Amino acid sequence: MGIHSLELEDYLAIGAIFAATDSVCTLQVLNQDETPLLYSLVFGEGVVNDATSVVLFNAIKSFDLNHIDSGVALQFLANFLYLFIASTMLGVLTGLLSAYIIKKLYIGRHSTDREVALMMLMAYLSYMLAELCYLSGILTVFFCGIVMSHYTWHNVTESSRTTTKHSFATLSFVAETFIFLYVGMDALDIEKWRFVSDSPGTSIAVSSVLLGLILTGRAAFIFPLSFLSNLTKKSPNEKISFRQQVIIWWAGLMRGAVSIALAYNQFTMSGYTQQRSSAVMITSTITVVLVSTVVFGMMTKPLIRFLLPHSKRKNSMQNMNDHVTCSPTKSSMNVPFLENSVYSEADIDELQRPSSLRDLLSTPTHTVHCLWRKFDNGFMRPVFGGRGFVPIVPTSPIQTNNLL
Repeated sequence: MGIHSLELEDYLAIGAIFAATDSVCTLQVLNQDETPLLYSLVFGEGVVNDATSVVLFNAIKSFDLNHIDSGVALQFLANFLYLFIASTMLGVLTGLLSAYIIKKLYIGRHSTDREVALMMLMAYLSYMLAELCYLSGILTVFFCGIVMSHYTWHNVTESSRTTTKHSFATLSFVAETFIFLYVGMDALDIEKWRFVSDSPGTSIAVSSVLLGLILTGRAAFIFPLSFLSNLTKKSPNEKISFRQQVIIWWAGLMRGAVSIALAYNQFTMSGYTQQRSSAVMITSTITVVLVSTVVFGMMTKPLIRFLLPHSKRKNSMQNMNDHVTCSPTKSSMNVPFLENSVYSEADIDELQRPSSLRDLLSTPTHTVHCLWRKFDNGFMRPVFGGRGFVPIVPTSPIQTNNLL
């Protein structure tokens, strides 16, 4: 295709660049209450894919791939696992630290602005620590947010929760708007298109090949993995239907700002393109992002309405409600792993415990949920707070609301 100066590192980086998906369009159409399983799969995959692609990209950049052998491959895998695990643990620890500080220090309980500021600063601290330690900032912030939503969120006053919710929603909207403006303005950058103006067919061919690989590669992973996942599920409500598999496949076709940022990191020097092949990859990445976002994004809503009629979504929601409203037995372990509901000690004791290794292997999900909820309610929440475990401080807004 007329690209001869790319090296092995560039090809591996391209794989990491286009591994980052942007499922925002699909999430805007899906209803979390009507299709909770499908929504969770699409959302979780989109977030983890972005974080994993960044970690994988950093691992590729840190290695000399000119001489590859089995030792280098094992070292590369070890480095990837180190970045992933270390970033995750740093995010969890920072989230727990924020929960402990807000729970123990009651300075902010009388001040909404201090509570909101502390939550924002702790989240930003997790990102800064990750960057200082050469870890993945996006992965660290993601897990820090999960922990903060489970513990820290319930340690602040109601006014602080409302303010935090709207503040982050506003910041998210502004950031998304800025990203779209940046991508649109960058698509009109004359310098990069000047490199490929003499052979536009090369850029079109590369963009077409990339789109084709994204379509086929996505299908090659989603459908076989969904089939294997369904083999381990006994209940029909837990299985991923073919229509849902198509939606998951479609949701991962769109690429966004992460792909463009990684492409600039790999193929530019301080924002400037030095080689023709690098310019081709930059323009091809922009083309793939624009086509997937505009074309695939416009087709998302009609596709979901066709594959999931309202009646099917309503039935799916009813089936899930039947599982959630039951008592905390084996079937109730289908609720989210970090569900904020608090079971009493009597309810926890009623949970069926694994009596042998055979039971553990036969019902791993139930066993993990049972052990986690006992550990969370018995050790974690009394220390770090959470719903039902936050002491009421005299003259605090919580105390005042209760008195009223």
